[in-house]
Amino acid sequence: MSHSLAIATLSHRPDILDANLKRSPCIADGSVPLSVIPDAASASSGNNRALDAAGANGADVVVLAHHDVYLPLGWDALLRARIAEVAALDPDWGLIGAYGNAMTAQGDVPQGHGPVWSSSLSSIIGRMALTPLPALGYDELLLVVRRASGLRFDETLPGFHLWATDMATQARAGGIGAWQTALPLVHNDAFHEGLDASFAAAYQHLRAKWHDRLPLYSPMITLTRSRLTLARWNWRNRRSKDWRKALATSPDALDPAAVARRCGWADLRPAT
Repeated sequence: MSHSLAIATLSHRPDILDANLKRSPCIADGSVPLSVIPDAASASSGNNRALDAAGANGADVVVLAHHDVYLPLGWDALLRARIAEVAALDPDWGLIGAYGNAMTAQGDVPQGHGPVWSSSLSSIIGRMALTPLPALGYDELLLVVRRASGLRFDETLPGFHLWATDMATQARAGGIGAWQTALPLVHNDAFHEGLDASFAAAYQHLRAKWHDRLPLYSPMITLTRSRLTLARWNWRNRRSKDWRKALATSPDALDPAAVARRCGWADLRPAT
């Protein structure tokens, strides 16, 4: 089955958007339409607007991407191939992520799977699974939603953090498939010294909402019943600030297309 794709992003920085996501070949050549939502009150409300707009335009699969993401040549074709792989396992799938925590076939402790380039870490991160794996939580850099699954974002979740892991948990709780598969991309993200109070608010919101399903395995942090988890995470962030800053590469210094080539992702079109 061929899917109609749409890409959406929440962006208040046209300069970042123009330098990264809009340069993605599938967007630049008009193959996949892009909608930009500049004024979302929260990630969840903006993402629901994106789902509705895509539906009005006839798209059945919506890619929610950060504005600092670059999708290499052929990424849209690769996505269609990955959708087919997931659908062969789970025809009624709901979500596919580009970077997330997945349980391996052996039932190991959840591991970060990608692969994606991260400028803030100056490296490719994430294991690469050869087949789709059930996802436990996602990074928000990119999430693929099948509109027919009926999934909607929880607009009571404040701010712009942890919404992808909330969505994964919602899907799993409802018996809807959330999957992790290999969709290489460049995340031209900047160094973050730490996260603000809005992250803590989102964390506490999800702890209360999903108390009976804890722990939740976001790639950023594991949400637990302990009140000390967030404090420990903030302490580790403070301790690691200097070396993380030294490791990061400024997004302004990078050409994301050149990074994709150096990563071996110059052309992701599946072989025919």
